[in-house]
Amino acid sequence: MTVYRYGHRIAKTALLRPSVAALIFDGDSGTVLLTRRSDNGCWCLPGGGIDPGESVEEACIREVLEETGLIVRVTRLVGVYSSPHKIIEYADGNKYQGVTITLESQMIGGQLCLNKETTEFKYFSADQLDDPELMDGTRERVLDALVDTGEAFIK
Repeated sequence: MTVYRYGHRIAKTALLRPSVAALIFDGDSGTVLLTRRSDNGCWCLPGGGIDPGESVEEACIREVLEETGLIVRVTRLVGVYSSPHKIIEYADGNKYQGVTITLESQMIGGQLCLNKETTEFKYFSADQLDDPELMDGTRERVLDALVDTGEAFIK
């Protein structure tokens, strides 16, 4: 089970873990694609860790394909999220400070399908983002993407 812990500069006790998260909007309705994780049952943006030797863009494209069956192209950087006041602790005892690069992506092919990491997918509107089963940080990233600042968020 994944546990989030919070505290002043708690991430000093953890390793850094660079990852990507993809925002895939349905152009007609303005809703965003979320997946339900098989490990904790929570809704989240498709994404995951960046593998060694892989670019941020390559990681985003790979993670979306693995988790959703969709082929995407990255269209813009929404933000970089790296709070030193939060860590993610996994069942194996590993603790990480997440450094999540969130990218808006456009579907260019593929077909939504389930797999070992994803048990369900659904498009959510902004007013559905108060769902208690949303993973930590998902709501913030989606709402940031909906703000037209012309600049990426760094949080």
